[in-house]
Amino acid sequence: MLTFDRRNKILEYISENGSAGVHELSIRLGTSESTIRRDLADLASAGKIDKVHGGAMLPSLEFINREDSINIKVQKNFEEKMLIAEYAASLINDQDYVFIDAGSTTFLMTRFITSSKATFITNGIAQAHELVKNGCKVMVLGGELKDTTEAIVGAVAAQNLQKYNFSKAFIGANGISLKQGITTTDTSEAVIKAVAVERSFSSFVLADASKFGKVSAVKATSLDSVCIICDKCDDADIKNKTVVREVGK
Repeated sequence: MLTFDRRNKILEYISENGSAGVHELSIRLGTSESTIRRDLADLASAGKIDKVHGGAMLPSLEFINREDSINIKVQKNFEEKMLIAEYAASLINDQDYVFIDAGSTTFLMTRFITSSKATFITNGIAQAHELVKNGCKVMVLGGELKDTTEAIVGAVAAQNLQKYNFSKAFIGANGISLKQGITTTDTSEAVIKAVAVERSFSSFVLADASKFGKVSAVKATSLDSVCIICDKCDDADIKNKTVVREVGK
């Protein structure tokens, strides 16, 4: 078996099982343990696996369990977020009925929406202010106001959202991974994102490259239910799972 093929089989096996030992890989692939160890070392150097004692496992995902304020989040990866925001805004037509989620990149997106005849519904206080300032027609969901993100969330907001059908929805994310999908730190925000995607003809997640390979506590929606707009994505598996538009290249 060629080295390339053998290493692909190792990756496939670890992806399916989460981890694998040197001995079991040696038996499964019919090759020596020393060869398997070299394969694992090279795959680890390429960042495709993490080496552990006696074998290897999938690269560890970073777990995000806290959320910064909207003012802090806007400043992180600002240039990348601006590229994403500008592209996302360009997708809106005057005939659209649009949901815009609370979040830093969706807030920056509203700066590029000027004199649009589309109708906007949002659960973000900052987004609503910016859209009104730009002369847009805006409706704001009722519900509980979350202090850190200035997002309107909760059961009442989700119930209000069920009344609408959107042509496009733009949502944020705290983490994006192949297995866990689009995740966020808060159940009440995850529900809003999930309902918005469910009620929309086309849904877009706005996420800079730092969000890939990260997982938060609550799944908002699956990868294949959205198109991801990002500055770049180096994860081929995610690209195979859903539509990814890279605007930073």
